[in-house]
Amino acid sequence: MNNLAASAKKFLKNKNMITIVGVVIILILLYFGYSTQINRAVEPIKIPVATQTIQPRTEITNDMVQTIDMPSISLSDNVIRSTSQIVGKYSNVNSVIPEGSMFYTDTVVEADELPDAAFSKVKAGEVAYNFPVDMESTYGNAIMPGNMIDIYMKIGDGQDEKIMLGKLIENIEVLAIKDSSGRAVFEDTDDTRSPSMMIFGLEPELYLMLKKASYMSSLGVELYPVPHGMSVEGEETVTQVSTQQLVDYIDAHSVNIPIVDESDNDPLLPTVKETGGAKNTVTITYPEGCNGKYTCTYVKDGGKSQRVTKTTQNVEYTGEGTLIATVQEENGTAHSITVNIPLANSTNMGS
Repeated sequence: MNNLAASAKKFLKNKNMITIVGVVIILILLYFGYSTQINRAVEPIKIPVATQTIQPRTEITNDMVQTIDMPSISLSDNVIRSTSQIVGKYSNVNSVIPEGSMFYTDTVVEADELPDAAFSKVKAGEVAYNFPVDMESTYGNAIMPGNMIDIYMKIGDGQDEKIMLGKLIENIEVLAIKDSSGRAVFEDTDDTRSPSMMIFGLEPELYLMLKKASYMSSLGVELYPVPHGMSVEGEETVTQVSTQQLVDYIDAHSVNIPIVDESDNDPLLPTVKETGGAKNTVTITYPEGCNGKYTCTYVKDGGKSQRVTKTTQNVEYTGEGTLIATVQEENGTAHSITVNIPLANSTNMGS
């Protein structure tokens, strides 16, 4: 024991030997550390690759992906390494993924990240509507996709005629807001984009009604979005009107006028007769059902639409004029005639 202790003591006093041993230990550690790193770098790992060429905007399904072994050292940081991060997503709008290619983070996106994702959100049976907006009408970009809005309608210029204001359509979900180049306003927080169009879905009847109203700017009609639930108070010069009154106005100024032949004998087409004289009384005769089954209206000289709930309605003229009489079914089909006063004769007239 004493000899062993003496030898150890002698060895520790030999600085050269200690240095050599230290160097050997360091080299051994470096060797094993380097070998471990090399083994890790070349050790194969499973990587998903495309089994076929995938075009842009394509949903990626299981049969489009397989896994192969690849050395981890050959993979960049943006390579997707899990199949679960790929299947169910979409190839980006500007990306074609070739057969055998790896999947990268910038080529695979969620469905709602696609530029036209709004259209995939339109419900079955609805039509996508592109509503023009600007920074002011969106409350300084406060209205965002996913928000619910109402569409208000204003009629009149406040000078020649009193302004009428009311809610035309309510509770619409905003699907997207885009700028004039078609880019989503809120997709890039580093880029300030001005709103130009708001996209939402509408049932066909509402789509047609809103589209008709959008063509009536010459009548002083303005349409604008309001966050759902927000009350809109008009000034003293503004008359608040109901949705039905707005609908009647739109129908009266944009009716689908059928070309009526005498042999058609349309039972829902109103008839018009006049008595003549200084105070010319024009009598409109409607079919039974104006008090509930049908919406019956008339417009005198391009004025406000008047609702009728009986089978006959007298309208007085003191000179020449125009008259539109309409019967609208519950499904929106309109039966209408337009006549010039005085009539050429006292029979039905349509145009």
